[in-house]
Amino acid sequence: MKGFVLQPMVTIKNGLELLVGFTTDPVFGPAIVFGAGGVSVEAVNDIAIGLPPLDAGLAEELIAGTRINRLLKGFRRVPPANREAVRGVLLSLSQMSVDFPFITAVDINPLIAGETTVVALDARIEIDPEKISEPAPNRKLVIRPYPTGLTTDAELAGKHFTIRPILPSDASLYATLLQKTSPEDIRLRFFGQTKLSEAAIIRMTHLDYEREMAFVAILTDTGELAGVSRLAIDMDREWGDFGLLVRSDLQRMGLGSTLLKQIIAYARSEELTEIRGCVSADNDRMLSLCRRLGFESASAEHDARVRQVRLILSNDRPP
Repeated sequence: MKGFVLQPMVTIKNGLELLVGFTTDPVFGPAIVFGAGGVSVEAVNDIAIGLPPLDAGLAEELIAGTRINRLLKGFRRVPPANREAVRGVLLSLSQMSVDFPFITAVDINPLIAGETTVVALDARIEIDPEKISEPAPNRKLVIRPYPTGLTTDAELAGKHFTIRPILPSDASLYATLLQKTSPEDIRLRFFGQTKLSEAAIIRMTHLDYEREMAFVAILTDTGELAGVSRLAIDMDREWGDFGLLVRSDLQRMGLGSTLLKQIIAYARSEELTEIRGCVSADNDRMLSLCRRLGFESASAEHDARVRQVRLILSNDRPP
C-alpha cells in the first residue's frame, strides 16, 4: 500500500471535528465511515458505518446514527453545521469507492464542519498499485451500484414518460401513486392487501441491484410516479419473479406492456433463463398482457385463485 498526507492550515469558527472516509474490508468490501473526529477519535468512539453506494437518504441515515449528529444541529450559540456539505462529502467518498477500485482507503480526520462549509484539515489516501488498471465499478462492492445507462423515454397516448431504474428517493412518490390507484388494482397486485405500510415502501425502493431490479415510469411533465415493474432474482441467478403495478388512471395506453418489456430485456441482459410470476385468477388484464408477451399460464397447485405464469427466455429473440 502507498499513501500520502495533505495538511492545509485552515480554521473555521465554531467548527466541529468530524471523521469521514472509507476502508476496504476483506469480506464486505468498501465501507463508508462517519463520526466524531479529532485527536480523541479512539477515546470518543462515536462512529457509524455504511455500505456504498450511498444516496442522500442513506448518507443522512449514516450521520443520524452518531452522537455528534446532535451537535451538528446546533447548540447554545453555535449555529447548525452545513449538513448538505457534510452529506456531499459522504456521497463523494461513496462514488470514489465505486469508481476507483485501486483506492483501498481514505481517511479525512478532521473534517471541520462549519455553518457555511466543510474543510478537510488532514487527509490520507491508500492505493493498491496492482489495481490501477482495474475497471469500474469496484468488484468488491457488496451492493451493486445504481445501474446507469438504462434510462429510456416513451410517448404513449400523448403522454411523455421517463423509464429508469428505481431510486431510494422514489419512496416519496408512492403516496400519489397509491392515491391514484384503485383499491381493487392494489388488491390484485398485492394479493388481498389494499394498503402498503411505510416500511414496505422503503423496502421496495431500497434495492440491492445485484439481486433485484425495478423500473419506474415517471410522468415527465409532473414528475409523478405512473407505474412500477420489478424483478426479484433467485440466489442461483437462473430465474426471476416479476411484479407490475400501473396507476389506475394511466392504464390501457401501453404503459404496463412497456414496463414489463423493460423487465424482460433486463432479465435477458442478466442471462436469466426464465421469468416467473403469480397473478390473481380474476386479474384478466394482467393475464391478457402476459399472453401477448408469450408467457405460459397454469393453475397454481395449491390455490385455484392464483395463476402461475412463466416466460422461457431466449437471448437471441427479443420479446
